[in-house]
Formats: sequence, structure tokens, C-alpha cells
Amino acid sequence: MNNPNKKYRKSIRAKWWDYGWNGAYFITICTKEMQHFFGDIKDGKMILSNVGVIVDVLWHQIPLYHAFVELGEFVVMPNHIHGILILDKPKEIIEELEKDARMPVEKRLKEGQGKNTVSSIIGNYKSAVTKNVNRLGLASKWQFRFHDHIIRNEKSYQRISNYILTNVENWEDDKFFN
Repeated sequence: MNNPNKKYRKSIRAKWWDYGWNGAYFITICTKEMQHFFGDIKDGKMILSNVGVIVDVLWHQIPLYHAFVELGEFVVMPNHIHGILILDKPKEIIEELEKDARMPVEKRLKEGQGKNTVSSIIGNYKSAVTKNVNRLGLASKWQFRFHDHIIRNEKSYQRISNYILTNVENWEDDKFFN
């Protein structure tokens, strides 16, 4: 039952989509207050700070910790990252997920369902970055949420991949430029 005195964040996820389904997802994660924790762009090149190196290395390790995840293009910018996550679970797991989807939400949550979803993968990633940054005594904070976009076709995938690949050279025109 919802507590009427507690503030709840409205979900920004598509209600018609299960974020554990196979697919490609365009992910953007920003730093808190758009601070430049990850480095600077100089002469058209991204120069990673120590925090930026951690952000980069741990992104590329996501498939080591999450079965059935592949990575598409990825870029670290001074105050945000863009990347493509590809969930590619085998047919047997998809059939199990579809069976579980018929189970009431409350029961699924009790039984720990929701692992290997986009939200759990990004949550684990942000947590790992924060833990390593803090362990080294460095400064960095994530914005609370992240943005995702379900990539629906090859044309969209190519457009988004190109956007990621050219993000550094288009930094001054970027909406996150500050």
C-alpha cells in the first residue's frame, strides 16, 4: 500500500516495455549538477581524468558481470556518458521471462525478479564506479536517474552510434555543454 505522506518518484520508463527483454538500449548517465568529473576536451580529444578512466574501464567490464549483455558504441564526456547496451538472452531464458511476466508484480518482486534488466545493470555500474572512486579518495557524483531509449531498428541504431562516435567533436553544440 502506498504511503500518502511519502514522496514517490514518477517512473520515466515505458509502461508497455519490459526492460529485461532483448533489445538495444541507448543509455545516457550524467554527473550531479553536470560537474566535469570525467575529464576535459582539448583540441578535439577527450582527456580522461582518473575518475573518467574508472568510468571507462568499468563500462567495458559490464559483460563480465552480466550474462547476455553486449556493448555497442560508448563515449565518456566531461559530465556524462553515452553508451549502447544490447541484451541478447537465449530463447530458453526469454521463455522463462515470459512465464514470469504472467506472475503478479508483487510476487515477482518478492522472488527477486528484475535482475539483468537495464535498470539493474546501470544501477550496478553506477555503484561500482562510485565504490572505486570513493576507495581512491576521488570526487564524483552521479545524477540520481539515467536516460534510456529503446532502439527499435537498424537505421536508429546507426544514427545513435554515429552520434556517440562524433560526440567529442561536437561538444560545443552538445546540450550538456557547460
